[in-house]
Amino acid sequence: MSPADVHAVDGAVILDVREPREHERAHIEGTIDIPLGELVSRIDELPRDITVYVLCHVGGRSAQAAQYLEAQGFDAVNIDGGIVEWHRAGLPWTLAGSEG
Repeated sequence: MSPADVHAVDGAVILDVREPREHERAHIEGTIDIPLGELVSRIDELPRDITVYVLCHVGGRSAQAAQYLEAQGFDAVNIDGGIVEWHRAGLPWTLAGSEG
């Protein structure tokens, strides 16, 4: 799903599976931040009653995470192009403490 389509979803739950150092450099406010390597042990932090939109840097890790979540019974959708495409689409994000 495109970043613009996800942004248009009222109350979208976005799971950011990037590493903390990546998240510190640029992030979207209000995401659930669980690095991909911790997803299995922290899966209970995610809501099961709503679609979870999954984000990473360009889409590879989030595609893996979405596939795993779907296998666990979640309604999970990969955000195509990750935060890079989110930025290119001109959607709101924060860069190292300043609005981007």
